[in-house]
Amino acid sequence: MQVLKFGGTSVANGANILRVLDIVLEAARQDTVVVVVSALGGITDALMAAGQRAAAGQAAYQELLLHIEQRHLEAVKELIPVASQSAALSQVKRRCNELEAICSSVFALGELSARTLDRLMSFGELLSSQLVAARLQATGTAHAWHDSRALIRTNSRFGAAEVDFATTNQLIRDCVAAGPQAIHVVPGFIAADAAGTTTTLGRGGSDYSGAIFAVALQASRLEIWTDVSGMMTADPRLVRHAQPIAHISYQEAMELSHFGAKVLYPPTIQPVMHAGIPLRIKNTFAPADYGTLVEVAPPRTRDTVRGISSIGGLTLLNLEGSGMVGVPGFSKRLFEALARERVNVILITQSSSEHSISVAVGAADAERARTAVDEEFAHEISTRRLEPLRLETGLAIVALVGESMKNHPGISGRLFSALGHNGVNIRAIAQGSSEKNISTVIQASDVKKAINVLHEAFFEVEYKQINVFIVGVGNVGRKLLGQLQQQQRYLLDKLQLQLRVVALANSRQYVLDPNGLDLNTWEDRLAQGQELQLNDLVEQIHALNLRNSVFVDVTAAAEVADCYAALLAKSVAVVACNKVACASAYQNYARLKSLAREFNTSFLFETNVGAALPVIGTLNDLLRSGDVVQRMEAVLSGTLNFVFNHYDGRRPFAEVVRQAQDEGYTEPDPRLDLSGTDVARKILILAREAGVTMEMADIDNTAFLPAACLAGDVPAFYEQLAAHESHFRQLYDAATAAGRKLRFVASYNDGQAAVGLQAVGPDHDLYQLKGKDNVVLFYTNRYAEQPLVVKGAGAGADVTAAGVFADLMRAARV
Repeated sequence: MQVLKFGGTSVANGANILRVLDIVLEAARQDTVVVVVSALGGITDALMAAGQRAAAGQAAYQELLLHIEQRHLEAVKELIPVASQSAALSQVKRRCNELEAICSSVFALGELSARTLDRLMSFGELLSSQLVAARLQATGTAHAWHDSRALIRTNSRFGAAEVDFATTNQLIRDCVAAGPQAIHVVPGFIAADAAGTTTTLGRGGSDYSGAIFAVALQASRLEIWTDVSGMMTADPRLVRHAQPIAHISYQEAMELSHFGAKVLYPPTIQPVMHAGIPLRIKNTFAPADYGTLVEVAPPRTRDTVRGISSIGGLTLLNLEGSGMVGVPGFSKRLFEALARERVNVILITQSSSEHSISVAVGAADAERARTAVDEEFAHEISTRRLEPLRLETGLAIVALVGESMKNHPGISGRLFSALGHNGVNIRAIAQGSSEKNISTVIQASDVKKAINVLHEAFFEVEYKQINVFIVGVGNVGRKLLGQLQQQQRYLLDKLQLQLRVVALANSRQYVLDPNGLDLNTWEDRLAQGQELQLNDLVEQIHALNLRNSVFVDVTAAAEVADCYAALLAKSVAVVACNKVACASAYQNYARLKSLAREFNTSFLFETNVGAALPVIGTLNDLLRSGDVVQRMEAVLSGTLNFVFNHYDGRRPFAEVVRQAQDEGYTEPDPRLDLSGTDVARKILILAREAGVTMEMADIDNTAFLPAACLAGDVPAFYEQLAAHESHFRQLYDAATAAGRKLRFVASYNDGQAAVGLQAVGPDHDLYQLKGKDNVVLFYTNRYAEQPLVVKGAGAGADVTAAGVFADLMRAARV
């Protein structure tokens, strides 16, 4: 004996029912089959809605009844040859007339009782199962149709009736076992009480019906046929790379189904588990797929977690107060108050101090729960021994499930670390002593991100997905995009990182695609993008709530830097090529660093000082290892070094500066470089990273440009450079005559910082600096005599983009 249950999608229409019957006939060649049938997909909801409309005095219920009738009449025409349709069409019309009569009574009374609603909803399974039987009849296939209301006996708890298994088992055995037919068709979901009144087994109850028949008949197996190929490691609607679970234990399946795995109705498992009947979940639309086998002892796998599930629409009830401490009976009274109101408790957690108890309930039960608990503890609340019950709404539970989690260290740590790095706040935690389940209560808006993060952490050993938002597509931004495109395959193959550029913006517009932009066509997409409003873009980043998000600022704009705080506070990592934030008021710089620590994310800005040179990273390594910086000396402008290495008096100074700008070495406004402002920002950032509280105004900036060069716009700047050529020639000639070279030097010593043009001799560490190179000399307790030197190219779009790329990788690997 075998029991096959088919869900609403499997029997949604005539074509699907034909698929079902192919499966049934194949199974019937092996053994007797009991076929348990759900209502056609969507019909149960339509029946409920019709009853509710009728009770509300809305004549529109008749439209729903007409829709229900048409669905079934169309199915008859698809399933049965025209010459044989008469009986089936009459049967559908008769059932629908009964429906009309019931709804008319509800409409007249203006009342829909739970008993009447059960009667209404029973028509879905009655009609669908009779369609299946009618098709078998039309093809001359021996079968029997049985009304489950005559076989499954329950109490009179309408809506979720409890089964009398002793009576039910005997009725099923006497009926089905006695029949000679190889195929028995029964409606799922419905039953009857001792008086013969129709009851239902709860939404999803057709699965339960299958288990009831399987246990009563001691079936060799129970198969649940649905529209997915078994249980999955996570909801495939939320996690693109969810994997099928081939084998799972009864206990694991029960945990996953309780926490929202909709493939299986939770009460289904209990009866077959106690009877030791294997349960297989199969896909009606891919019957060759293995599906999921639920059994006593599934084969062991390397995965410690079997699956991840969630349940939403929750409210957390928090009962707190010092009057609970050391006083027995508070928990008992709390749960009795909830039980009296028939409030189902989904999760329980209590602090070890006994100062608070938190329970999660369905949102629909929250207000009834509040009233019941506040009434129960009215005396304690009035005497301030307890606080009134506090509700937190808009919550969900995400649960890790797996028998192998037991006694396996590190699971909780990985869970909390993965969620923490992505800014998912955990409101409550529960773990049973069996260690099969770790449940976390989080904001419902974070569920998709949380499940994806956890799935990545526990199942997707292949790769980690990084979602990148880039603002700035000028010289450096373009180079960065080219490098990302070039390295995408390498990152996936070698580092298991799937890097997706989700958004791109320039100063005018932006484009955003949650599935990732094609880096071959980004320019066309951006050209067709929306007008850029930075606040709107930040809000969309928050709303998308993607895991492992990194915001990359490749601009020099203050308004972009102003967005960092809002991003860091949502655990979006920030990679900044832009120096504005770190060179702003110390209070703002410190706040951004603090936000990154508080929200467990990255704020990285290596390129603020030396393009791709590891200047800040080296400084941080020194400090983390206990060293102390005494002084720093540096050439921090690749632009100025390029200019003074190329200026020899034979070409005008203005021409050399123009060349530096044309080759991409200067800031967009070259005056920032030549005025020393950019270098001052860099030494300020280094001093701050060394632990010094310092403002931009504290830096002594000795200018070498005539004041007239800094007035007006950029074209005027070049005109003034040309007009003051004699000034620059004089600086060069004086240095050359003394056997020296011009270097724009930044220095820090004993809490003081300065920048300015110096003529350095051959004995100076900065004398031999070539081209556009930068150099930083760290004098520390460990490097007191011979400094630690970091030297290399300090300007250029390619190297700066490479530095941004490196920071992006650091953020991705956290």
